[in-house]
Amino acid sequence: MERMEAETGAQPEVKAAETEKEIPVPGRKRSRKRSITIFAIVSLVNIGLLVFLWTQLLTPAKVTGSNDPLIGHTAPDFTLAVLSSHPTIADISMANYKGKPLVINFWNSTCVPCMDEASLLQQEWSRLQPQGVTFIGIDFQDITSDGLSFLHKYGITYPNVMDTTGSTAIDFGVSGTPETLFINSQGVVVSRVSGELTQQTLQQNLQLISH
Repeated sequence: MERMEAETGAQPEVKAAETEKEIPVPGRKRSRKRSITIFAIVSLVNIGLLVFLWTQLLTPAKVTGSNDPLIGHTAPDFTLAVLSSHPTIADISMANYKGKPLVINFWNSTCVPCMDEASLLQQEWSRLQPQGVTFIGIDFQDITSDGLSFLHKYGITYPNVMDTTGSTAIDFGVSGTPETLFINSQGVVVSRVSGELTQQTLQQNLQLISH
């Protein structure tokens, strides 16, 4: 009898243990759902950042606006040595082109975007030269021989000068190459394009100084 009572008394404890195993733990489910939600949010944020960076890479140039301190003011004067294999050629200064619309392009022979836009600049120079629009290339902190090789490789025929010290680039507020400034016939800076020029951005800015 005592044995039966002992066995009978143990049965509720076994059933209780089995019941505890069968009961799901709500806290674990909530934790799992929270982890999935956090993962999804982080993934969306990362995708958004990737899309933003990709669109920035696809943007070839930036046209500055009213925040540029030079826009609407007279372009700084400069006198620089002509980039030429003939050292007897005189220096070039802004005064040489007084009364003419100017396109000033800062470049460097190691700059890949400069290489990509070189043919476009030469093409537009050939087309606009009869209309009185002048292009000036300023080779920024470069070696003369490298600059000359660049001009020869891309068939550049418009005037180019050497800004060996970088002082002229500083005066024009240049932050990197390529960078192009558009100056009207009154000598006033109308716009600036930071980065590689495209056919569209070049035409848009040329219209601003061609009137």
